[in-house]
Amino acid sequence: MKIIITALLFAIVMPSFAQRENEHNKHDMEKMEQFLPSVTRSIGGSFQQFDGLNARVANLPQYEHLKDYTATLGLGWMKEKDRFISDMGITIGSSLSRHRDEKSSTIRYIGFNANAGYDVLKDERITLCPLVGIGFQAYQAIFYKDNSAVDFDDVLQSPAVENSIHPVKFNNGFWVYRAGLGLSFKSPKHPSSSIGLQAGYTGSFQKRAWRSRENQSLRNAPKDRISQFYVSLILTSKPWMMMKK
Repeated sequence: MKIIITALLFAIVMPSFAQRENEHNKHDMEKMEQFLPSVTRSIGGSFQQFDGLNARVANLPQYEHLKDYTATLGLGWMKEKDRFISDMGITIGSSLSRHRDEKSSTIRYIGFNANAGYDVLKDERITLCPLVGIGFQAYQAIFYKDNSAVDFDDVLQSPAVENSIHPVKFNNGFWVYRAGLGLSFKSPKHPSSSIGLQAGYTGSFQKRAWRSRENQSLRNAPKDRISQFYVSLILTSKPWMMMKK
């Protein structure tokens, strides 16, 4: 009889403990959501002309000038509180114009940025946010020559010929400022995620001279500045532990 009574009491008490545990977990999740940022992924493009470097290349028929567009991918995080928005991210870009077997050129870069803004709409499902920020962007320009007329045996036997067929690479880096506008939409069924667009302008604080592939200074090197327009499709979502609510 004692065993039966003990089992009945245990069965009565267990739901209470389970309910308290669920409430405790829910409270922990709510506290976690206040501190953890959302994850952002982006895909888009940027538009930039390097007039200084292209002007030098224009006088050399063996090289092709740089394209003025790059495809971009980004990864970062975003935090929103009281309609104030802050975000940080990494962006990589490439003109995707490289053809190793013929005359071609490509420009590629990696950028780090931090931004702040304010949601001007009082709508839980739509965000419209002007953004300003700063960052750093590191570039590499690569020029390939058409080597199809170079004899294989000459490359094999002559180190000078072998070195002459290598692509030419130049590096540069810029501290930049950013100004843009972001628009995003949240689904009523999935409030923890959103999809949106961001567009804006990136400019450098000063012109910078191009350097060698080893990042060494070069005499009489052409100078350029960043004057870049960008647009991106951005997907935002909460970390997985928040989405389990």
